[in-house]
Amino acid sequence: MEIGTKGTAELTVTEELLANKVGSGLVAVYATPMMIAGLEGTAAASVADALEPGQTTVGCRMNVSHVAATPAGMKVRFETELTAMSANGKMLTFRVAAYDEKGLIGEGEHERAVVWKERFEQKAQAKLG
Repeated sequence: MEIGTKGTAELTVTEELLANKVGSGLVAVYATPMMIAGLEGTAAASVADALEPGQTTVGCRMNVSHVAATPAGMKVRFETELTAMSANGKMLTFRVAAYDEKGLIGEGEHERAVVWKERFEQKAQAKLG
């Protein structure tokens, strides 16, 4: 895994991704939680091939601004760049940005932790008792 690793992804905003459909607001525009999910997924995918078998990354911090509204039918592009990594390689920091066909709609910083997938899921399931 190297500083500077970039990721990109694209989607078309559908009715199911609008704030008034996902419960994050009352307006018929691309929902902030859906933008965040796109940014997280793009960051995760950008480093997935550099992980050991059985490892994955999980989001642990997101600090983004959603600066412009996007209607259904427009394309959104996500861009991520790995900008920092902890000394032990377990914490990853990304610069993230999202654009619709007219320009920037969101930007910020995102942190992901490298975890062993099975152990992580078992720990979560143990909360059930």
